[in-house]
Amino acid sequence: MNPFNIRAFVLALFVLAAATAHAAETAPGITEPILDVTLSTPVPGIVTTRKFKEGDFIKEGEVLLELDKRIEELEADRRRVVRDQKKSDYDGTAKLFKSTAGVSKEELEKKEAEYRVAAVEYDMAVEGLRRRQLLSPLAGTIVELNLEVGEACQAYQPLARVVDTRRCYFTTNVEARHAAKFKNGQTARLELDTAGAPVAVEGKVFFVSPVVDPASGLQRVKVLFENADGKIQPGIAGKLLLE
Repeated sequence: MNPFNIRAFVLALFVLAAATAHAAETAPGITEPILDVTLSTPVPGIVTTRKFKEGDFIKEGEVLLELDKRIEELEADRRRVVRDQKKSDYDGTAKLFKSTAGVSKEELEKKEAEYRVAAVEYDMAVEGLRRRQLLSPLAGTIVELNLEVGEACQAYQPLARVVDTRRCYFTTNVEARHAAKFKNGQTARLELDTAGAPVAVEGKVFFVSPVVDPASGLQRVKVLFENADGKIQPGIAGKLLLE
């Protein structure tokens, strides 16, 4: 064989081996948002208000939508009046008991018990009113709103989905010999397959599974990385570079 051809053949084998070695030093995985929640209410009702639309960014605690709540509002008002009246009776009785002993201790205790029961019933009415609202437990982007104003829902029916993509996880499964090299808080390098070209990202190891899957011999590793600019869309695939 021509010496030139031999050198070319050896070079090709070297390149192939290097590429194979490089491929073996990565672990494929998938990205996901740090928080992804599907929201519902614990009570049935009819949607009367939608305060946001899909794609809006909302703050923690903001109301996404409301169910019909007029009856609950009236009940809360009634319970508040009863509570205030019982509180006034109890305060007057306590003042009389301390100043003149004109009432018995049993009567004072009865008034106190009536006031406490009324206060609890008012709190229950307020809680019933609060349950007519769908509040977001996190800051994030609305990606689904399933009902329009006027539509009815059942208790615990999925009504909205909110995701926080400002930070994301990369989840992969690696061989135990590689997983042993990772520790929580350690810097890890990722290569993520965006729509344009692969993007290099650095993150911190967030979780290393304490168990090895007996069937595959793999351990789960999660890497947390920042995504404040929204450059990475959760759900895309990528690779963890194993060093």
